[in-house]
Amino acid sequence: MEYLAYIPSPSRGVIHLGPIPLRGYAFCIIIGVFVAVWLGNRRWIARGGRTGTVADIAVWAVPFGLVGGRLYHVITDYELYFSEGRDWVDAFKVWQGGLGIWGAIALGAVGAWIGCRRRGIPLPAYADAIAPGIAFAQAIGRWGNWFNQELYGRETHVPWALHITSSEGGRVPGYYHPTFLYESLWCIGVGFLVIWADRRFKLGHGRAFALYVAAYCVGRGWIEYMRVDDAHHFLGLRLNDWTAMLVFLLAVLYIVLSTKKRPGREAVVEPGAADGTAEADAAGESGRSGESGAGGTAESGEAGDTAEAEKTDPAPRAESAAADDGGKAEAEEDAEADTKDEAGSAAKKS
Repeated sequence: MEYLAYIPSPSRGVIHLGPIPLRGYAFCIIIGVFVAVWLGNRRWIARGGRTGTVADIAVWAVPFGLVGGRLYHVITDYELYFSEGRDWVDAFKVWQGGLGIWGAIALGAVGAWIGCRRRGIPLPAYADAIAPGIAFAQAIGRWGNWFNQELYGRETHVPWALHITSSEGGRVPGYYHPTFLYESLWCIGVGFLVIWADRRFKLGHGRAFALYVAAYCVGRGWIEYMRVDDAHHFLGLRLNDWTAMLVFLLAVLYIVLSTKKRPGREAVVEPGAADGTAEADAAGESGRSGESGAGGTAESGEAGDTAEAEKTDPAPRAESAAADDGGKAEAEEDAEADTKDEAGSAAKKS
């Protein structure tokens, strides 16, 4: 059957710049991390935190998250690396794909906790700030699966079917549901949902992050059900389906209990951030006063320079006085001459 419309797969997922391989999968992850940190920083500042704090904690969270994501994938799909005919070294080849979001979030949270503890920051407040950014990062990262021609669903005839051309790793070329695209779009929706709900209900104490987790699990459940790649099953469902249901229930339970125990939002998310802002404002005001004072000092200095110049060199002043005296003498002589002329004219008339 010939398809009139479909999503093509890239002919290759890596470009070599000399001896350096540039992999699309890695680029998607890196771009996603930058987006998450950028948005998280903006949200953190809006909540009263310092700029740069999110990036400092991400230095801990991101490496932990990558290790956790890879560990989850290797443990749940161990037969890909440790069964007969497989090479266990491939377990370290992250660029070939295989990061489990559950492990990435779990161990990434441990890294974030370490970074928050070092800065004296509550982890739930940090999680709320970074939550929508993580969703957008996942949306971008899923396109790495497109470069690797992986994570697709059942065969389909829809116009947006994904055309798989590779036959490596047991793939069968054909047209399939682009589940990577479905999850990418779902994650974008989750990100905007968290932003809207956070503004509308002033979510705090980790509830924005819990909302992200719950909303993601809903989408992951039905998308996971469509996938056809090999996976462990339990009672007819894939392992990730059971994981999504369990995590969803835990996230909802946290939202309910947290709302009752600690309603509202944190008044202070980063100790000392408000003092630093006040000091910066005071420094700016002092700078403006200094500029004004400098202008007044300059004017006074000019007047002082003029007076000092007159004291040092009295000649110009003497010359000016002499010129004034000469002018007065000339005026007196002219007046006397006019008087004599008037007297002479009167004598003649007499």
